[in-house]
Parts: sequence; C-alpha cells; structure tokens
Amino acid sequence: MTREVAVTGYGVQTAFGEGVEVLRRGVFAGVPAFRPTTRFDTGPYRTGVAAAAPDRGDGVDGVEGWALRDALRWCGGEALGMAGLGGCLEAAVLVGVAGDHRSVTRYWRGAGDSVPRELSSVGRGPSVAGRAVPRAPEGALSAPELDRFADAVPARLAALLGDGLGVSGPRLAFTNACVASAAAIVHACRLISSGRIDVALCAGGYLVEEETFGKFDSGRALSRDGVVRPFSADRSGLLLGDGVAAVVLESAEHARRRGARPLVSVVGWGAAGDAHHIAQPHPEGAGLARAAQQASRMAGDPDGASLDYINAHGTGTKYNDGAETRGLRAAFPKWAESIPVSSTKSTTGHLLEAAGVVEFVITMLALLDGVLPPTAGYGAPDPECDLDYVPNEPRRVDARRALTVNAAFGGANTALLLERP
Repeated sequence: MTREVAVTGYGVQTAFGEGVEVLRRGVFAGVPAFRPTTRFDTGPYRTGVAAAAPDRGDGVDGVEGWALRDALRWCGGEALGMAGLGGCLEAAVLVGVAGDHRSVTRYWRGAGDSVPRELSSVGRGPSVAGRAVPRAPEGALSAPELDRFADAVPARLAALLGDGLGVSGPRLAFTNACVASAAAIVHACRLISSGRIDVALCAGGYLVEEETFGKFDSGRALSRDGVVRPFSADRSGLLLGDGVAAVVLESAEHARRRGARPLVSVVGWGAAGDAHHIAQPHPEGAGLARAAQQASRMAGDPDGASLDYINAHGTGTKYNDGAETRGLRAAFPKWAESIPVSSTKSTTGHLLEAAGVVEFVITMLALLDGVLPPTAGYGAPDPECDLDYVPNEPRRVDARRALTVNAAFGGANTALLLERP
C-alpha cells in the first residue's frame, strides 16, 4: 500500500516570536534575529550573539525542561487546531530533541571534579570515560530538579507532548542531532504511506543554552561578528537559535474523509548516511546527494526538473557550504544551476534538532505564499559555492515543488520534497 501524505496543520516558534506572521516579517524579509544573549554569561566565549528570544528567562532553568515542554505543547496545539483535530486523537507522536547530556545534566557539586551529572547515574554514582567519579552528597538532587530532569529526557518529552494534547498512539524521540526532527517527519511519512497509521504529530525543539554554545565556540564554529553568511566567500561560521515547531501529517484519504484541506503534500523523502567524519561533512556532499535523489525519485522526478526551490542546510561554515553545493550539483546535475537555493539559518540561526521541522514549515510557506526566503548576509561570491542563493532579498515566484535538506554530525542526511496542490 502506498498512500499520499498530506500536511494539514503547523505551529512554530522562533526567536522572532510565536506564529508565522512574525516569521514572514523576519525570515521572508531577510531580517536576522541575532542579538546579544543574556541567557547566560557569554564573557568567556569568542562571541556573545545568538538568535535567542529575550523572554525565555535567564539561566539553564529558563530553557531546559519546562520551557521546552511548554513550547512543544503550544506548537503541537496550534498544529492540531489548524488541522481541525482535537479531543482524544489516535496518532503517532514523533519528536526530534537533544539526546546527549545537555538536556538532562547539571554538575555534581562537592564531588571533587566537575563532571556531567547524568540522569541515568542518579543514585549509583556516575562514571565518565571509564573513570569512577565520587558519589554526590546526599540531597544533591532536589525533587524539583528530578522533575525537571525527567521532563528533559527525550522519550519523556514525546510522552508529555502526547499526554498534554490528548494524543494517543506510538511515541518516538529522534536524537540524531541536526536531522532529528526531519528524521521524525521522514519516519511519519513512511508510516502513513505504508498504511500503518493515519495521522502523525511531528515536532522538534531546541532552545539556546550554554553547554552547546560553549562547545560550538570551542570548535571555532561560531561567527565572531554576529552575522551568518551562508555560501558567501566571507562566511565565518554559524550562530545558534531558538526554534520549536510541530506539523500534522496524515494520509490524504483520511483528510478527505473528514473534510480537511491539505496545505501541501509530501511527495518524496530520503535519508542517507556517509559516515565520512564525526563532525565534517563529506567533501562532495555524498550523503546529502543520495538523500535528495531518493526524495526526487520517489516524487517521479529523478532529475529534479520540477523543483522550484531548495531550502538548504546552509550553516555558513567553510566546510558545510562548499560540500552542500557539490552535493546538490551531484544530485541534480542538469538542473542545479537553475534551481533557487537559500539558507534561512542566516536569519533564524542554527536550530539544531529543530532545524528540520522549522525549515519544513518555512519551505511550506514559500510554496503557499509564492515568496522565496533570501539568504541574508550574502556578500562576495565564492567559486566553491556557485548556485543561485537568492541573495539578501526575497523573490516572488510561482513555486509548486520545493525540497528541504538537512545534515548532521556523523554523516546523517535527510531530504523532504513538498508539493503545493
């Protein structure tokens, strides 16, 4: 059985605020959301800038656990409401969130070394890299802390989202870094297309916090001047951003039976790994090319001739942008030069686990509004990056099909091909 997959609802939050109107005034106008962040002390770092909403609260308590849970629930509620679904709903809940210890850790105090305190280690004393670490003092974890930790465990977030919205059905958390929420959507498409489920709520979230900020800063991946310039010769790095979104996917038949109007259809999807390096992309974008080709072949267009737009991963780093350009050329050798490509990370920042679902929404809006979001901050052309990157200004088009691609550490790549009715 192969069934058409329709998108019937969405909800989104970014550093621009809640909903799509602020997204249109920001992303689609090419206005970056970067600002000095006060969420934590940025004094020790090479940059102090992120696309972090100013109303999330200070410190780690403001962005982990409760805040992420609430943002996911708000977006999920918006998506279900737009889709006309509510009450007791049987649907899959698939969430892309952080899977490493940044979501569930504090630091042991009074235990000698400062090492990550993992939820899985509570009550038995942790070990780090095979080295035993002294047990924390009694009472180091308060009941509120335990609750907050539990809400930050990936699988728990999926359960809380389903319970909070009255959605029953299978629940899965995807933790494969920057493709996590895109992978959730790919999996939902497979389940719906094969007839195993009728409806899925797919979501993802990341809120800027100090641990990940510090890691990217240490790796010299962050732009020092507060500007992200994807595909530009003077690009100098990425910046992180807040992002949470949810989309409702269902079989087109199910939507028709209940009188719902699909916004767009997902007509192709792909996922591929190249395992080239733990952090660097394959220099020729091999995995990304395979994922894009899978999606395009599934949509009945192996050459990419019908594509009107590609929302690129486009991090603004030296390694990513050249490799991605070569990957898109390899995927669509006949048409790559004529397909507009842009990176919306130039305005939203890199949303990590939420990048896939937020950029899915942005790509959908591009089709529905007939406006391509620009690559903001674009300066001098780079010989390595020689496609049409919609520089700095939005572009009005009559677009019917668009592809959104994402890549992650470890060589994971996804592609989703959307079609406007």
